[in-house]
Formats: sequence, structure tokens, C-alpha cells
Amino acid sequence: NLSGFCFIELFGLMFVCVCVCVSPALKCVCSSCTLSNFTCETNGACLVSISIVDGMHEVQTCIPAEKLVPAGKPFYCLSSEDLQNTHCCSDEDFCNQMEKVKPTGDVSPSSGLTPVELAAVIAGPAFLICVILIVGVFLFQHHQRVYHNRQRLDMEDPSCDLYLSKDKTLQDLIFDLSTSGSGSGLPLFVQRTVARTIVLQEVIGKGRFGEVWRGKWRGGDVAVKIFSSREERSWFREAEIYQTVMLRHENILGFIAADNKDNGTWTQLWLVSDYHEYGSLFDYLNRYIVTIEGMIKLALSAASGLAHLHMEILGTQGKKWGCSEMEMQCFKKNIQDPGTPDQHIRNQQLCDRFPYHCNAVSRYMAPEVLDETLNMKHFDSFKCADIYALGLVYWEIARRCNAGGVHEEYQLPYYDQVPSDPSIEEMRKVVCDQKLRPNIPNWWQTYEALRVMGKIMRECWYSNGAARLTALRIKKTLSQLGIQEDVKI
Repeated sequence: NLSGFCFIELFGLMFVCVCVCVSPALKCVCSSCTLSNFTCETNGACLVSISIVDGMHEVQTCIPAEKLVPAGKPFYCLSSEDLQNTHCCSDEDFCNQMEKVKPTGDVSPSSGLTPVELAAVIAGPAFLICVILIVGVFLFQHHQRVYHNRQRLDMEDPSCDLYLSKDKTLQDLIFDLSTSGSGSGLPLFVQRTVARTIVLQEVIGKGRFGEVWRGKWRGGDVAVKIFSSREERSWFREAEIYQTVMLRHENILGFIAADNKDNGTWTQLWLVSDYHEYGSLFDYLNRYIVTIEGMIKLALSAASGLAHLHMEILGTQGKKWGCSEMEMQCFKKNIQDPGTPDQHIRNQQLCDRFPYHCNAVSRYMAPEVLDETLNMKHFDSFKCADIYALGLVYWEIARRCNAGGVHEEYQLPYYDQVPSDPSIEEMRKVVCDQKLRPNIPNWWQTYEALRVMGKIMRECWYSNGAARLTALRIKKTLSQLGIQEDVKI
């Protein structure tokens, strides 16, 4: 039995040896086998690998069967970061020759970036370029618009030499404006010359659109209202109105010039007007009480200025417009409001283009403006709204009148019924729904002037705009009252 077992074992061993000996070996190209004519044999597979490190390098060799693990996807046959293209084959001898290998990967140098990183690298500069282009287009359009507006406002007038004389003072120029009859300020070319030679002195007020400065020009004081570049439309609208309408009147703030100045960082938009040392009506009434004569003088000058604005003038460039939400610009000689946000002049054309209350102060809006029933197709509707606001201004003035040693503190209309900065909805509730109006004290009946002022106010505040007084009617009534009080306007 033992000899039988040994015979079987020996026979099996011989069979294995024969199988191994007769099993054909796979021949491969071997790039490092210089002694065997660059040839190797293996029972596994042939390998070829292309690496990109300081140039392209090729590696061809034999891989024994025991190293072809794991089965189906051996590690030796996988490409790595440095070995860009690795290929194993065992289908025929010398299958790893370069001309027989089909590339399975990218043989270009690796960027070393993931797809996300590569996308970020590309998208970042692209986004920056887009932002720069958008900003560039915006700035170009802005400067084109400013240039276009300047072209419209900056037309050279051949008569400018008469105004540019070095001997002329500001008072001389204002006298020329008053006697020329045009009422539209200096010739447009001269306005630029005046504005560029003004020396700003101090801030005298701040409003919704910017600051108001006192400036010096040829020995005289002027008021300079400076708009920010964001408010270019408002600046251009006011400048255009002043320069195209017969606006000069002794009871309207005198316009001198408009200009835009680039200081290298942003564009300043200037409106230059007469300067009055007592400032705005708001400032004046906060500082001082007024006499009965002073009250009539202020009220009459405001009515005279508004009557001029409401007066229709027919012609090639007819004036047909009105003031809005008053805190008036219509005070004679010693009263001025060059820049408070409670007053913005509009003409009919602009009212058609923009909502009536877009720049108005809600406190001074007429009932028909608050409830949006104003008939914007008829200019008389705007005049009626102005009269309502004028009545509120008269109430502010009359409260500060000292009659018989009695006067009241300055207050804004509806101060006791709405917040300090009321919304349109809050004003609508008080004026339209509750139909409230500022209180007129009974003691005013004791004095003829205050009694007449109270009567005018009530007739300015009717809910029906058509029932209100006209500016001309108010002017005549106050003129008669001024004669009784011996007031010279």
C-alpha cells in the first residue's frame, strides 16, 4: 500500500512538472532588459506605462501572475497621478509594444487641479471681467447723460461779454436780470463762468436733495444748492424750469445760475440763487415772533409770488405752471428758503410725467392729492392744491404773531394729530377721513388782521378744491388789510 501511494504521488508530481514545462510563457517587451535583447517572459501579463515627469517616459516590462491582484483589476495595471497611461495585456506576445497599445487616458501633463478648482479658476476672472464691464457701461452712460444735460444747459450766448465784464458786481448782474424781462437767469454760458468762480463759505441748510451753502462771488453773497449726483433728475428739472420760464419776480427767490462740477470723485450739481441772511421761513419763525404788520407783509408777499406763478402767459414759450407743497420760495427781500425739502416747484408738463406727490411733503398735501382724486389733466387742479398748502403756511405765520402781548410757539400744521414725519396714509386719515384742519384760536377774533387771516385759512382748506380762494383774490384781500394797517410791501 505504501509503495502504491508513493507511485501515485510521484506520478502526480511528474504530471505537474510536465504541465509547467509545456505551458508556453508570454513574451513581452522589456525596456530595462538590455542583456536579453529587451525581452522578458512571464506567466502573467505584459505591461506598458507612460509617465509625464520632465518629459514623456515609457516603461515596458513583465508582470508575474502572482502580482496580478486583485483579480479583474490588478493594482499594477491602474494609472496613477504620475503614470498617466498604464496598460496590461496577455493576449499575444509583445502585446505591450507601443504601436499595439491603444491609449486609455490623457497623456497631456496634469494640471494638478480638480474639476471644481479648475471651474473656479476659470469662473473667477470671467465674473470679475463681467463686473468691470457692467460698471464701465454704467459710468459711461452716466457721464453721457451729464454731458447731454450740460449741452442743453450750456449753450453759449453771444451777449455773454456784456455780463463777463470784470467791473460788474453781483448786484449789477441781478439788476440786469431784473430789467431784462426774461426772468430766466443769466445767459447759459455765463452761468458756468459764475458758478466756477464762486467760493463756498459755510453750510446754511440741508434738505432732501443735498446741502445749501453761502457762497461769495465778486463781493456779494449767493446761495448755492448742491445736489448729489444721485439726484441729477431733480437738479435738471429745477434748472430747466428756471431757464425756460419767466420766473423772475420780487417775491420769488431769484435764480442766478446752474452748473455741474466734477471734483474728480463725483459730480456736484449746483443751483445758484439770491442769498438772504434770515434763511427760510421755517428758520425765521422758529427764531422770531412777528408783529401784525410783519404777518401781513409775509402773507402778502407769499400770495403775490404765488399769483405770479399761477398767472398764465401766452407766447412761444408761455409760462403755465404752479408751485407745489408750499413752505414758499415767495418771500420778499429778507426771507428766503433756498433748499428745505418742503417746497418743490413743478410745471404742468412735469406733473404729467411724474406722480404729483413723488417729491412732495405729505403734511402739506391737499385732500384730493392724499386720496388720489386730483384731476391731473387740468392745471387748475394743481393751483387749488397750492392754495390749500398756502393756507397751512398762513397758519404757521399767524401763530407767531404777537398781538396784545400774546403769541404761540412755532409748530408745523397738524403737529398734534400726526407724527413728526407722517406718511401719506396717516395724513389721509386725518385730512380726508376725519376731515380735521389746524385749530384757529378764538382769541384771533379780537384783532381784525388775525380774524381776516383765519377767514382766509378756512376758505383755503375746503375739501372741494374748486371752492377755495384764488391766489389773486387772497392778494387783493391782504392788500386792503395792509392799507388799513399801514403796511408797505
